[in-house]
Amino acid sequence: MKLVNKHLLYQVKKKKKGNKKLVKAIDKLISDLEGTEWDNPHELTKKRPDADCVYSGEFYFFNINVHRTLIMIEFEEGGEMTVVWVGSHDDYEKTFKNNRNVIKKWLRDNEWI
Repeated sequence: MKLVNKHLLYQVKKKKKGNKKLVKAIDKLISDLEGTEWDNPHELTKKRPDADCVYSGEFYFFNINVHRTLIMIEFEEGGEMTVVWVGSHDDYEKTFKNNRNVIKKWLRDNEWI
């Protein structure tokens, strides 16, 4: 599968290049996502137990060290994944308030749904 907007992840890697664990975790996330053709969400959560579905079976948060990333995954033939949001856990709590309704509103306000 193709990962779109992964430059957002590369920006975090560049900014936090001294954090070897984070850099390694980002590389592993990219490798896991691009290296597999996902047919359904069950396969994704089996390979990445840190994947947390937050909306409609298409939007997932992943824990990558002390950061979180929101990735939209379309489960269809030739589907692609799009990095929608990346930030620290504190950024996540500030933006999304650990609340699925706030996440849904953010997705709607930013025209992802």
